[in-house]
Amino acid sequence: MTEPIAYLNGQFVPISQASLSVFDLGIVAGASITEMTRTFRHVPFRLKEHLDRLEQSLKLTQIDPRLSREELVSICEQVISENQRLIPADHDLGLIVFVTSGQNLTYLGLNELSRAKTPSVCVHTFPLPFELWSERYETGLHLVTTSIGSLPDDVIDTRIKHRSRLHWHLADIQAKKVDPTAMAVLLDQDGFLTETATGNVCVVEGSTIVTPSQHVLHGISRDVVADLAASLGLTFVTARVKPDELARASEAFLTSTPNCMLPVTRFNNRPIGHGTPGPVFRQLISAWSNLVGLDIIGQMRDGARSRR
Repeated sequence: MTEPIAYLNGQFVPISQASLSVFDLGIVAGASITEMTRTFRHVPFRLKEHLDRLEQSLKLTQIDPRLSREELVSICEQVISENQRLIPADHDLGLIVFVTSGQNLTYLGLNELSRAKTPSVCVHTFPLPFELWSERYETGLHLVTTSIGSLPDDVIDTRIKHRSRLHWHLADIQAKKVDPTAMAVLLDQDGFLTETATGNVCVVEGSTIVTPSQHVLHGISRDVVADLAASLGLTFVTARVKPDELARASEAFLTSTPNCMLPVTRFNNRPIGHGTPGPVFRQLISAWSNLVGLDIIGQMRDGARSRR
């Protein structure tokens, strides 16, 4: 087959045929739980931890995927095995799992109650778009605060990784009015930093790395950085972080699944530190490369060139 496959509701199908009903609550109401991991050398990274977080999200939203952990792991491995043959050996895949809460009963009526309660489960991959991030390892990201704040925990529990993303979309529209390349970082109701739409914020001062402790998704990539920091003799702590702490930091970075880490070099139109990726970031990304046996920045650079 020359087309990637996906798993959808009990079947492996060509990705072009993996379609949800317009009645699905993932579309109608954004009632969808999701996880993403990536491969290194075509092997999924920290799949167990991602599936642990998926299970937690499903329990908190009372969605039953009607698949065991073993079945889901097997599906993920099969989709990766089939699809990795369609990309170059030195490229990698993003792996997505999502589960919706069923279909909209209003559209179906009571005669279709069972169908309405049946969740949609999908597993698919995509080739990592290295060109989106390759230059950012040198230039860094620009984070901007906006008038749109993070969702309070009593609205949506921040332990849930979900696809109700409209507030992030609107915040990024605001950020790009400041700078077309900027990304929004949201504040909580007390004015403390939370996270971006794609990752956890880490603020560096000396040999200490601080990341926001409240109103953020527990990041698996953030955990990797915490482990690497310990191995390098760096201090990693979670605490409430004020915007001015990011503004006066010596350096900062984001942690995120597809690109692992990206430096943050500007905040609200002002440089962070010297306005360039700092030594702690470079130490950590080098240690992560050693961990996975692959030059992460080199793969991004070379992969972006070949994809173009």
